Amino acid sequence: MLTNDDLQQIQAKGISKQQIEEQLASFAKGFPFPEIKESASAEKGITVIPHDKQINCINAWEKYLRKGRKIVKFVPASGAASRMFKDLYAFLEADYSAPVTAFEKQFFKGIDKFAFYEKLNMFCRIYHEKDIPELTEAGQYKTVVSALLEEPGLNYGQLPKGLLLFHSYPQSFRTAMEEHLAEGAMYAKSSLGDVNLHFTVSPEHKLLFEKLVEEKKSEYEDKFSVEYHISFSQQKPSTDTIAAGMDNSPFRDNKGRLVFRPGGHGALIENLNDIDADIVFIKNIDNVAPDSFKYATVIYKKIIGGILVELQIRIHDYLRLIDSGKYTHKQIEEMIHFLHNDLYTRNPDIKYMEDAELILYLKSKFMRPIRVCGMVKNVGEPGGGPFITVNPDGTSSPQILESSQIDLSDPVKKELFEKGTHFNPVDLVCAVKDHNGNKYNLPDYVDKETGFISIKSKDGKELKALELPGLWNGAMSNWNTVFVEVPIETFNPVKTVNDLLRPEHQ
Repeated sequence: MLTNDDLQQIQAKGISKQQIEEQLASFAKGFPFPEIKESASAEKGITVIPHDKQINCINAWEKYLRKGRKIVKFVPASGAASRMFKDLYAFLEADYSAPVTAFEKQFFKGIDKFAFYEKLNMFCRIYHEKDIPELTEAGQYKTVVSALLEEPGLNYGQLPKGLLLFHSYPQSFRTAMEEHLAEGAMYAKSSLGDVNLHFTVSPEHKLLFEKLVEEKKSEYEDKFSVEYHISFSQQKPSTDTIAAGMDNSPFRDNKGRLVFRPGGHGALIENLNDIDADIVFIKNIDNVAPDSFKYATVIYKKIIGGILVELQIRIHDYLRLIDSGKYTHKQIEEMIHFLHNDLYTRNPDIKYMEDAELILYLKSKFMRPIRVCGMVKNVGEPGGGPFITVNPDGTSSPQILESSQIDLSDPVKKELFEKGTHFNPVDLVCAVKDHNGNKYNLPDYVDKETGFISIKSKDGKELKALELPGLWNGAMSNWNTVFVEVPIETFNPVKTVNDLLRPEHQ
């Protein structure tokens, strides 16, 4: 099936023949739907922090910051912004020249409220000898849209979201990336004033990100009295997945070469694994707000950070106790209670375990990376949510599942999905070292049976594409996971350009 040329192509990417065989086998057999016990809720599986307890969590985080540990804010930022402008691209292709749809009318009605308006207006004056009001008055709406999305113009349709102007300030405008610089200074600044940020970017955009950092870094360092340490990485070629034909054989291009596709955001577990840190915050590039709306975000970042470090202290104490061999029956019961009620990990067979087996089981469950995941109340956004699922070893634990991972043809599972009370906004804080200070090898905790197959096309032919287990889904399946309710004010994603007209972005 694989030729010598194929093997050379595979080797050049850093992929093994065994990986290719496993991926092709996955196309043939597919991926099983996880067994869902129930949707997580405030009554079962999601912790709601009472107001009088929040200050304790914040204090725990502030205390941790004074310990000199390394905290990194990890931001997936490689995606192009083209989907953000889907409706405007459709307008350019439409057989009418003035706004017709509600989206188009909203865009032009609020156009002067976008942070990029002045820059776009200047371009229109220089290249079209008219400003935006004059162009729209003359019915040249498509000229304005073209100037925004294409070259010559701002070329926003081909740039990543991180480089787009998102918010206006009295004396300046900020890109999404700059808002993450500001955020990091507000909750992840060490006692020495260091702020560490890592952005995953596309190779073609890396220089643009570096240029923006060079231009803006000192400005934000002065504003927030910090020193930034900013790094970048790209998705590794070794995380690409082979494409298959509809018969599950390797898909080839017109030159007979194997076709590979990016493995999805789950590939970033490798990038995350390369980060040297004690604690890592993870948040999407487009989920930012201007400073006037950051209060809730900053407070709850500190709250979930405090919850994480308190959990880590207890887990590390238990692991040291297990390693010492000097534990009592009462302490074993306490560990079981903590595993069941704080980590929400349960094993129906635990009551049948002998003492030696029980201790090994407890250690195996404690010796894992930890993540605390903020969850917002469901507001009808598409995407994943918190569930309690059954794991391959028979235990049950909290997991974040996407709709594609749920068997919606099963009425029971469909009801669990549709009646979920909370939504995953991708708001995570992670502890990635054990009680001896050794870093966990994160790929060891990926559930490879949680990938996803979709149908795409190339050169006019259909193909099957394989996505790796998602970064906050199957890639973290075997982590200790705790869900915490956070307010909707912390969730401000920009999925379409008109989202920037919402009050929280003005």
